Amino acid sequence: MNRSTPSQTIPLWIKIAFTSFVAVLTPYYWIEYGPTNFLYFCDVALFLAVAAVWTERPIFASMAAVGITIPQLLWQVDFVGQLIGVPATGMTNYMFDPGISLFARGLSFFHFWLPMLLIYLVWRLGYDRRAFVAWTGIAWLLLVVCYFLMPPAGAELDFPNQPHNINYVHGMDDAQPQQWMPGWAWLSMLFVGLPAVIYYPTHLVLKTFLPGPSPSSSQPVPAISLTSSPLPEAS
Repeated sequence: MNRSTPSQTIPLWIKIAFTSFVAVLTPYYWIEYGPTNFLYFCDVALFLAVAAVWTERPIFASMAAVGITIPQLLWQVDFVGQLIGVPATGMTNYMFDPGISLFARGLSFFHFWLPMLLIYLVWRLGYDRRAFVAWTGIAWLLLVVCYFLMPPAGAELDFPNQPHNINYVHGMDDAQPQQWMPGWAWLSMLFVGLPAVIYYPTHLVLKTFLPGPSPSSSQPVPAISLTSSPLPEAS
């Protein structure tokens, strides 16, 4: 359904607080993990959120929300499960590793609250229905780059914290590539499965329960969407 977008914009304190957090995280991650760490879907969504709070263009928040809401919900569930002794997936084991500094773990806690911030931003700015197509294009590009150019699972790394098997393009185990199917088949499954199982269901929920953007904010999708013309609306 399409409802009118709330008239208020994003409060200044949210813009400043969130941008300050990202300004601390970015150089720390760059030094600790290297620049390729920012190829992760969640990190791309983080920077899209920065663009959203300052430009107040719905497309940025909408793309990020489509891309990471469900995966980060799993992160939230596993983190809470770890707290009560019932882990769901084990993906947040590192958050309870005393060998990792509290500062680093505190920065990584953005995985917990970022999807909530994105839903808030979409509620305030409106959901841009072009987000499904735009985010899917970015995700496909990232998958290709990570599969062909980044270190695979089990690779010999240049330094211990170097990201590898980014976005699970070689399987769910970072220690070794998956053996269930040929690598190209796994990549193809991600190409089809991520939009079908994660992005499109999220798109349906957001467009149904959150307001659409106001006419003044319905601008063409910027160049980051991989096309030079406005993308078609996904129904």
